[in-house]
Amino acid sequence: MSVLAALVFVGLLILAVPIAHALLIAGAAAMASEDPIFLFEAILNLYKPTSQFPMLAIPFFILAGDLMMSGRFGAYLVVFSKMLVGWMKGGLAQVSVVGSLFFGGVSGSAVADASALGNALIPVQKKQGYPEGFSSAVNSASSTISVLIPPSIPLILYGLVTGTSIPKLFLAGIVPGVMLTVMMFVVCYAVGRIRDLPASPAEGANRIRAADFFDRRDAVMIAAATGGLAALWLMGLAPGWAALGLGVAIAAAHTGFISRRFSYRRVPADLYRAVPALVMPVLVIALARGGVVTPTEISVFAVVYALLVGTLVYRDLAFATFLRCVLTSGMMTGVIMLVIMGSSVLQWILSFESVPENLALWMLATLREPWVIILGMNLLMIAVGTFLDLPAAVLLLAPIFIGVAARIGIDPVQLGVMMVVNLAIGLYTPPVGTTLFVSVAIERVPMGRVVAQLLPFYAVALIVLGLISFVPALSSLFL
Repeated sequence: MSVLAALVFVGLLILAVPIAHALLIAGAAAMASEDPIFLFEAILNLYKPTSQFPMLAIPFFILAGDLMMSGRFGAYLVVFSKMLVGWMKGGLAQVSVVGSLFFGGVSGSAVADASALGNALIPVQKKQGYPEGFSSAVNSASSTISVLIPPSIPLILYGLVTGTSIPKLFLAGIVPGVMLTVMMFVVCYAVGRIRDLPASPAEGANRIRAADFFDRRDAVMIAAATGGLAALWLMGLAPGWAALGLGVAIAAAHTGFISRRFSYRRVPADLYRAVPALVMPVLVIALARGGVVTPTEISVFAVVYALLVGTLVYRDLAFATFLRCVLTSGMMTGVIMLVIMGSSVLQWILSFESVPENLALWMLATLREPWVIILGMNLLMIAVGTFLDLPAAVLLLAPIFIGVAARIGIDPVQLGVMMVVNLAIGLYTPPVGTTLFVSVAIERVPMGRVVAQLLPFYAVALIVLGLISFVPALSSLFL
């Protein structure tokens, strides 16, 4: 059955059939080819995964992100990012990268991030004379940071299909997300300096001057404290959370000294307005770390928070906007659930024929060394990610690789982060790169030119993937 399902699925993908429908048709064809009793099993597997209570987290997080992005949340996040990095060479490219880090804590969706930031930044970048294709390359690559920053829809799907703790996955995605942000930031900075791209500083009223916050003595103290705490963690003398807590204590004490010579009147008003949007990911992480509430309860809290901020703080959430967000979120949830239903049938077929177990035995017998097996898993995920959208790829590959990972000592949390980082590369890789298609459509530029500009982003993404794959501590820093 599994061979027939694979052939039918690949054939339907070649014919450009939507992935959800291809999954359903392939599973039905495979089961119909055997004993008709299997069709009853197929029907049961269609509805079983979607009836799980944790699945409610998906529509609620989608709705929360849509509510936030439909109002002034997004605009203030862009303004805040521009305050921080717009003054650099190629400032709007840096804004796209930093903005994706912040947007990830709001939407959890790379496509939503690519659309929101792309429509806001790409037209302005074109007017400022950015090289053709570079704006789309930055937008399509940096938007994938969103799938690692909590709340991440792909990490939720991985947790549900493998039984891994979703709060732990949220916490494990923070370090890889920040690493991708820093490395893509460096690429944009280097390109901006080499090509002499224009800066895009915030307007006078919104400019943040470093001298208003700290002087050189402060900078030396911050650098020394950060280096010392990092050394304590790397040498194993203090766990990650202890080092972070000590850093917060030092920062709080230092803030007391700064406040004596600093006037908060110098802080731009738009920075205050961005605070509610910036607080959202912090609250999600804090609730996930505390373990007091479930991911589903966190998602409901996110919706309530978005409603309160939109109606009471920004006062721009109209009832018509709320209805539109509910409708849009329902449609997006329907698409995801259809993919889950189709993939669950194929998962049952693979399990029935012991494909995951046989694959694990084959890899252990053939590749033998754990690092070679990890490399083989990554190569296979990269290949699959270029043809399948991220949610479908996670649902299909996670049940297969979870058994292999257990045999070579990879923690399920590390595997989940490694898989999402890996498959996220496929979001801006032809032929089925969704963030790439969104960005190209906004800039209206040939895809070949965009792919050429993406080469350094592929390089840094592969570096991060290698670090996550072979350095387990990077995934467990906050656990």
